[in-house]
Amino acid sequence: MNKDVIYIEPEDDITDIIAKIENSKEKIVALVPPKKLGVMRSIVNIKLIAKSSINAGKNVVLVTTDPSVIRLAAATRLPVAKNLQSAPVIPDSTTIETEEAPSVSEVVETKEDEAPSEKEPEREEIDKAEGEEAEKENGEETKEEDNEESGKKKDKKHAKVAGQNRFKLWVRWHKKIVIGGSVGLVIFVALLVWAFAIAPAVTVTVGVRTITSNFSENVTFVEKLTEEKVSEGKFYLETVKVEEKTELSFEATGQKNVGEKAKGEVVVYAYFPINGNGGTVAINAGSVFRIDDLAFIADSDGSLHWDGDIKALKEDCENYENEASLKQSGCLVSGKIPVTAEAAGTKYNVSPSLTGWNTTASVGVYSDSAMTGGTDVMVTVVQQSDIDGAIEKLKTSSNVNNKEKLFASIGEDDFAIESSYKHTVGEPTPSPKVGEEVKQGEKAKLVVITTDSVFVLDKTKVEEFITEKAKLAENYKIYSMNDPFIENFLQADNGYIGKLKTSYVSGPKITENDIVEIIKGKGIGVAKHDLGDIDGIGQTKIDTSYPWVMSIPNDPNKITVSIVVEE
Repeated sequence: MNKDVIYIEPEDDITDIIAKIENSKEKIVALVPPKKLGVMRSIVNIKLIAKSSINAGKNVVLVTTDPSVIRLAAATRLPVAKNLQSAPVIPDSTTIETEEAPSVSEVVETKEDEAPSEKEPEREEIDKAEGEEAEKENGEETKEEDNEESGKKKDKKHAKVAGQNRFKLWVRWHKKIVIGGSVGLVIFVALLVWAFAIAPAVTVTVGVRTITSNFSENVTFVEKLTEEKVSEGKFYLETVKVEEKTELSFEATGQKNVGEKAKGEVVVYAYFPINGNGGTVAINAGSVFRIDDLAFIADSDGSLHWDGDIKALKEDCENYENEASLKQSGCLVSGKIPVTAEAAGTKYNVSPSLTGWNTTASVGVYSDSAMTGGTDVMVTVVQQSDIDGAIEKLKTSSNVNNKEKLFASIGEDDFAIESSYKHTVGEPTPSPKVGEEVKQGEKAKLVVITTDSVFVLDKTKVEEFITEKAKLAENYKIYSMNDPFIENFLQADNGYIGKLKTSYVSGPKITENDIVEIIKGKGIGVAKHDLGDIDGIGQTKIDTSYPWVMSIPNDPNKITVSIVVEE
């Protein structure tokens, strides 16, 4: 007769197994479970398999050598075969039958039933007999003591009473022994129950063999949250910054003369061709006139003009008597422009000079009168070089405190891209301003806003990306991961780029609950053996609460599991 061989997969549950039995087209179905399959270690599941085989009209045979499965099969009268070629047999069910010990309450009730129910009446009879004998004894003692016969009777009565008293004492102690023995038995049974049912507990330490792997992946960064795509390795950059207002005092080194400025007039002149139509030359206010590197500024606008009338040369041209000059240079027209020295000082008090002058205007210039009124009053002022030096001092000074404050402000759920750290010095505000006087005995001040900033990433999103890219097997997981970091962080056309790096420790996926389900109710040796058969499990240690504990409790609350990662 043909048979259908069904190999049970590790991930199959009881419903999958029953479905395979019911869908089989053969009358005989051989179930081949993998070694140490958890679903086959439940008596409920074995009973469900046996029941489904009957309902489906199948003859189901378990092909296994696992003693645990064979014992469960015996309880359900399910046939078992050592291999696909051997004949199936029904295991002996007596091998799994055990007699349950009586509970503490049952023992106590039994011992109470066995105690004498007539304890009090029996005690009353003994006390009554003792009283009667005592009265007789007292009566005899009142009789004549010289009566020998009475004396003999008295001795007999004393002997009789003494014997009765010894018997009563024996009865009393016998009762105490019986009661004490019963109580002792109850206590002994209670101790046994405590020692083997209540006290047992175990601590299981399971080593998990793991491997350490390095991770490196090119990623990109954006500054808009809407552009973030974690699955594609595109992460949102958040800026964390700390601003601090810094005030720095510095020495002003500039010198400024705040005395009076010299004033005077300069003569300006121009030549107009006599064969032309004349013209006008304008001198604007602010025009500069220089002599010996001393500058004088025109106080107001002025102009030189000739209308080109030859007949009026005498009236219009200052050189009308010099025919050679008229023909060569043209009509000479002059005028005076009021000027003020560009700075204070006595050095601007210059004498009249017909030579040495030049100007930015399109005219000739000389002075026929002195520049006067300049005085010297020297004060200390702020100059630009003073401010530049103070700013440089700020840049080169230690920013450790601000940097530490910045990184301390980053939450545990984020991590910083350290290479993106920046220390920025804002626009300085001097007091007094450049060119202004610093009062004697005081220092100039510089106020600057410094900003320390760094980019941070969401650590949870980064770790999810790393876990996905690691592509671990389904039955493996990451136990720990070193802090990720970014290398080669650079600005690109559409954001930033960099390389995400870290290392992680991975191993078999097993939980504390998984271990409890595997070992509960088993002997210490069997539990160690079953744990050792799991792929990736290393050294296993089972510590019991007391030396006499030789098996794992069925109560999960009495099993403490510790998973130790072995690198």
